[in-house]
Amino acid sequence: MTIKIAGAPCSWGVDDPKNPYLPPWERVLQEASQAGYKGIELGPYGYIPMDIKRVQSELSKNNLSIIAGTIFDDLVRESNMENLLHQVDDICSLITKLPPSSQENGQHFSTPYLVLIDWGHEERDYNAGHPDKAKRLSALDWNNMMAHIRTLAERAWTKYGVRSVIHPHAGGYIEFEDEIKKLLQDIPYDTAGLCLDTGHLYYSKMDPVQWLRDCADRLDYVHFKDIDLDIYQQVMGEHIRFFDACGKGVMCPIGQGIIDYDSINRTLKEINYHGYITIEQERDPRNSDTSLRDVSQSIAYLKSVGY
Repeated sequence: MTIKIAGAPCSWGVDDPKNPYLPPWERVLQEASQAGYKGIELGPYGYIPMDIKRVQSELSKNNLSIIAGTIFDDLVRESNMENLLHQVDDICSLITKLPPSSQENGQHFSTPYLVLIDWGHEERDYNAGHPDKAKRLSALDWNNMMAHIRTLAERAWTKYGVRSVIHPHAGGYIEFEDEIKKLLQDIPYDTAGLCLDTGHLYYSKMDPVQWLRDCADRLDYVHFKDIDLDIYQQVMGEHIRFFDACGKGVMCPIGQGIIDYDSINRTLKEINYHGYITIEQERDPRNSDTSLRDVSQSIAYLKSVGY
């Protein structure tokens, strides 16, 4: 097993590029480098500018490469497709012109990836983590979303050579066990891979170890998070949006929560996973002054248990 650990701007509270409290992207890159990362995700579309010279200068200054770009948007609505295709072009144009990250032997596809996340549905956001309460898409809307994902993934691959990976995400329409299983039936692996997130799996009532094992043949990329069990149990009893739960501290530094990273390490070795793992710890950006401390603790913990 050859694994490289990377980071993501969401550990600095960067999820909504319109949030007025976001830290400057240059500071995020600087602190990611200080923490010891060699790679980082681009973050949500619109945060890091689509300016190759500026981005390359900051990456070079901090000895970082870009591991992935992300579309974090409504993948269901037909009327959003023009916007989504524009994002594919902008993101892939940028990440393919930056110096590439190193590839690991046994990695299925080369980084940088395009991470596809469905997001933007209030009725699902308030029921994140509640498979028994959350409404599901109609068959027509589900099939439309699958068609949209195929179109986006094929454009990224055929036009730019960028591999798309689908990320089940708490608060979106690809979140729960039944939805992930249906996704795997409807999207062939030659179209897009899977990005499983340990924190989102646990948040949405699934066992991360079991899902990593069961999806080994579809797994291109992995996100690591940890969950504070006391806060998780509290927010599960509240009518609360997912990122408001994160603002309360439901995500904590890795090794300080409920997720068993010793078992995950053994599982990744068993399934012969190679490539990148990205640490995330969603938070309120007004608390980003503790981000460097927290991501440094997460990295130190993972190294201490054999990653």
